[in-house]
Amino acid sequence: MHTIIPALSRSPTDDSVTVADFRQPRYEIAELAQALKLDVFIPGVEPSHVDITTRGPDLVIVARKPHLVRPNWRALHLEAAQRDYELKLRLGHGFDFDALRAEMRDGVLMIVVPKRNVSVTRASARRVA
Repeated sequence: MHTIIPALSRSPTDDSVTVADFRQPRYEIAELAQALKLDVFIPGVEPSHVDITTRGPDLVIVARKPHLVRPNWRALHLEAAQRDYELKLRLGHGFDFDALRAEMRDGVLMIVVPKRNVSVTRASARRVA
């Protein structure tokens, strides 16, 4: 008995990036007294291919791997291992994203986001109200 599996195809006009184009990297978060420390594990990514953006209370990290096509390529599902990384975290409004510091070493992106001064934030909120 033969099984017929229909081929999945994308429409030629669909150039948008789908969720399957990215994978979420492993990460660790540690809360320090005056900051938040985030370690993101993105092996195979060069520091110049890492984009860190903030959107309101969210921190978005996109790390793009070099996509190599080997002439003797025969492995199945190699495209899954070559997917780029994307990490979206909602950290909140209590952090100073403008003072964010990032460093990359041995495939680990280390980010330190300082906390906002809570007393100054509350005092400015009282003045506005």
